[in-house]
Amino acid sequence: MKIGSRELGNGPLIVAEIGTAHGGSLEKAYRLIDSAVDSGADCIKFQLVYADEIIHSKTGKVKLPGGEIDLYAEFKSLERNAEFYGKLKNYVEERNAIFLCTPFGIKSARVLRALKVEAIKIASPELNHFPLLREVSGYNVPVILSTGVSKLCDIERALEILKLTDGNTVLLHCVTSYPAPEEDYNLNVIENLQRIFGVSVGVSDHSLDPVLVPVLSVLQGAVIIEKHFTLSRKDTGLDDPVALEPDDFRKMVNEVKRASGEILEKKEDEIVSRLSKIYGTERVNTVLGDGVKRLSRAEESNYGTTNRSVHALKSIKAGDVLSRGNTGLLRTEKNLKTGMDPVLYKRIIGKRAVRDIEDGAGIVLEDLFL
Repeated sequence: MKIGSRELGNGPLIVAEIGTAHGGSLEKAYRLIDSAVDSGADCIKFQLVYADEIIHSKTGKVKLPGGEIDLYAEFKSLERNAEFYGKLKNYVEERNAIFLCTPFGIKSARVLRALKVEAIKIASPELNHFPLLREVSGYNVPVILSTGVSKLCDIERALEILKLTDGNTVLLHCVTSYPAPEEDYNLNVIENLQRIFGVSVGVSDHSLDPVLVPVLSVLQGAVIIEKHFTLSRKDTGLDDPVALEPDDFRKMVNEVKRASGEILEKKEDEIVSRLSKIYGTERVNTVLGDGVKRLSRAEESNYGTTNRSVHALKSIKAGDVLSRGNTGLLRTEKNLKTGMDPVLYKRIIGKRAVRDIEDGAGIVLEDLFL
């Protein structure tokens, strides 16, 4: 399988997740790209943000690693036009790296399609954004699908909608917590996900250590290692406090390449022995885990709120007909009432509300049937 010009399987693809760390500045984005490539990244990833595709304006303040923030207002400030992302793509490719970007809805996905991207990355909270999955499944490019804050049934539903095979999809094992405890990663699940779904698997690592999870992931057969990248953890980007600075990113790359070479030489025991001396045998075994796919301790409280549910996009009165104009699939972020599972979304379009539904509220079956 190829991502851009890179054939997966000959050592993991190293993805520097810049996200929105550029703060909307093209100049800073270029500096981030240069630094990430110079630090050994094969692929540079961004996030294409339109606030209304992600959360409701009434979401309020959300607690993030850098503190509480009005997330909707922050997302609005990060919105940029297609030309901005076209320039990012061109610059990444000038540096002989692969451009990757995450859409959060149909609008942002179609911008990426128009830019003729070579792959699409779907973030964990959008694993159940079924309209988005249907949209990108028709683009005829590889889809990289993060699986944080999910159960096996959630991954299965997403793959059924994508209708993709091992030739054009990769799952990224992930713990949706910022930062994520290394001990929650359960990296033995990588091989099990490969076996269960018949697809390639990588890791999106939100832990702070530059070596432990990435190197053990390589040992388990990860074909992609994704890690947040920043010029400084003191910067004001949403993910900067949990990202790797250039020196640590370079350290990660070097250790991953070292481990990849040792695996080719059948020296896997040396990798485990080295990490055990640094981190302790018990910690290494805990990070490897039992291989059973489950919500991690750090994720349990986020299930159903970090991912998508059905919400009102405006005030709906009793008797009003539900449509795609007055409803949508949004992240709740714990501040708004959670709505029904998106799997029911198509079925409720055209139904009448039996009671008033507040703007932004999650829509539940009781709103439609008493």
